[in-house]
Amino acid sequence: MYDCILVPTDGSREVERALEYAFDLARMHNATIRALYVVNAAGYGGLPMEAALEGVGDALREEGRSAVARVEELAPDDVTVDTEVLEGSPSQVIVEEADPTECDLIVMGTHGRGGIDRLLLGSVTERVVRRASVPVLTVQVDPDEVDDRSDERQLAAE
Repeated sequence: MYDCILVPTDGSREVERALEYAFDLARMHNATIRALYVVNAAGYGGLPMEAALEGVGDALREEGRSAVARVEELAPDDVTVDTEVLEGSPSQVIVEEADPTECDLIVMGTHGRGGIDRLLLGSVTERVVRRASVPVLTVQVDPDEVDDRSDERQLAAE
């Protein structure tokens, strides 16, 4: 049913919960995971100095490379992961990259923002859900739950 599963990442630990779902689906369908980090070009476009812009852009691209490398590290041995770091508006790039000829499912986390935060910041996940031409699986992400589960994994490793 699925050949390619697009998983946008922002490099946060919260994304790992969405990755668990994506990895399970990839195993079931023998699908490839495509990890995508989008450098939000608008996020640093208002800075005054050109040199500063270049430095910020480089730092954000490096953050992106680290984020997708983390997906590769977490992937089970039997799941293929392709990675990409692109620039643009995150929701727009995610929707464009999930064109049905490329990927046939998007798996992404929701950070559970509400109220004024959501009003002011918007929701990349919400915009993707509304615009994507492929199904979108959203995974509720609770930062406290991620911290608890990370502690449990650390204890198990010791």
